[in-house]
Amino acid sequence: MDARYAFRVRIRIEPAHDDVSIAPSSAETTVTLFLEAPEPGTEGWLFFRDTLWRGEIGDEDYGRRLAAEWLGVPERTVHAAEFRELQTDQAYFDALKAEIAADLEPFKADTVSEVISKYLGSSVRVTETDD
Repeated sequence: MDARYAFRVRIRIEPAHDDVSIAPSSAETTVTLFLEAPEPGTEGWLFFRDTLWRGEIGDEDYGRRLAAEWLGVPERTVHAAEFRELQTDQAYFDALKAEIAADLEPFKADTVSEVISKYLGSSVRVTETDD
């Protein structure tokens, strides 16, 4: 079982010394950041519910703070953080749906499909495993 959240993060590089400067056109870079998704039912598995809405980060400031923390850079250097997708194998996706189905009430939804759509939008990519 394997899954990870993919984010695109735009950061501005800042020199550590005042006597160094960076050309404005090269001072910004975009990175793809991957965050392992906790196993459904374990601590942190509700990250998608608490952070995402319709396949986007629900609170942009919070998303930038998270990205800065994950990258170990000052918050002021993160200009944007975008959720790209949940990359998952079929076993994880099945376990996620089963865990959601076990208690739909906290999601304020009637079906598992509604929950997936509500929080992840269409940003789920199920991949094959190398079993």
